[in-house]
Amino acid sequence: MRKLIYGMNLTLDGYIAAPGDDIGWSVPSDELFQFWSDQLQATDLSLYGRKLWQTMSSYWPTGDQQPNATPAEIEFARRWRDMSKVVFSSTIDKVDWNTRLVTGDAVAEITRLKAEDGGPMDIGGATLGGAAMRAGLIDEYVLATAPVLVGGGTPFFTALDSWVNLNLVETRTLPCGVILTRYETRR
Repeated sequence: MRKLIYGMNLTLDGYIAAPGDDIGWSVPSDELFQFWSDQLQATDLSLYGRKLWQTMSSYWPTGDQQPNATPAEIEFARRWRDMSKVVFSSTIDKVDWNTRLVTGDAVAEITRLKAEDGGPMDIGGATLGGAAMRAGLIDEYVLATAPVLVGGGTPFFTALDSWVNLNLVETRTLPCGVILTRYETRR
């Protein structure tokens, strides 16, 4: 059975985007970028909701060809482009770059994918992550918490029907002030 990891950058008050889908609060740093690049390298399959897919696919397919791309960005772009991905959406009809589109029941498909043999899967996007969270499918949460309060927007965590108990696995503070935390779901 595969492990499902839900992780994103978020504000101290728990939002992945401020009102208007603004992510200008994000703290760019080489250390944080390297952390996410290492996470990607350890991932066998990435699952995306539509919004996050559109954000990622608007830049990373050619991120390694940008004139000011750093070696880390070049490496990340190539990993991202080459890795297997699944996008869950009923409003788009085409995906590229080693990606498969699922228009049906996301929870049923994620459950099926988890039951397969293979390496870890990551899941991104508030709506898709929330659906997997409510279904009890998330095995690990990875939070990169930025030292900023935005007061509203798109929350990382969704409303739940019951509590989810977690075990702290790792805490790390980056020089930019971002705190990385990893929690495993206690089953």
